[in-house]
Amino acid sequence: MEVEDSREALPATAARRKWMSLLASARPARLNALFPRDEFPQFVYLRKPETGLVMVRGRQGGTGSPFNIGETTMTRCTIRLADGTVGHAFVMGRSHEHAVTAAVCDAVLQGPQGSDLAEKLVAPLAEERSERERQRALQNAATKVDFFTMVRGDDD
Repeated sequence: MEVEDSREALPATAARRKWMSLLASARPARLNALFPRDEFPQFVYLRKPETGLVMVRGRQGGTGSPFNIGETTMTRCTIRLADGTVGHAFVMGRSHEHAVTAAVCDAVLQGPQGSDLAEKLVAPLAEERSERERQRALQNAATKVDFFTMVRGDDD
């Protein structure tokens, strides 16, 4: 039996990873505008929203040895839909509503209505994120300084 490399995830796993990232980083008000609570399917809590701390790690230069930056607040939630689909959410901050909404979206996106919700929710969130990243790249590029060596024309 071959063991799958975790970096080579199945397409469904990669898609889920993408939408969970988008849901976690979305602004709660934007998420509620795209998928209002009155459209939520029936669900039960497997784990009600809980707020706690997680350690944030980083790498110097993005590639160096990992080190602990510090702790941040995180809220998690797990729900189960009536059809048995389980949805999870981990969001930064203390917003219980954001965690519940993200968990419900995760569960619905895994089911038969997932493609409809993906068009309605995931596609706009992905476009908004790419636009924010593009704007940030433009701002960063405007402050870039190119250092170079000039020959001063001094005679030997």
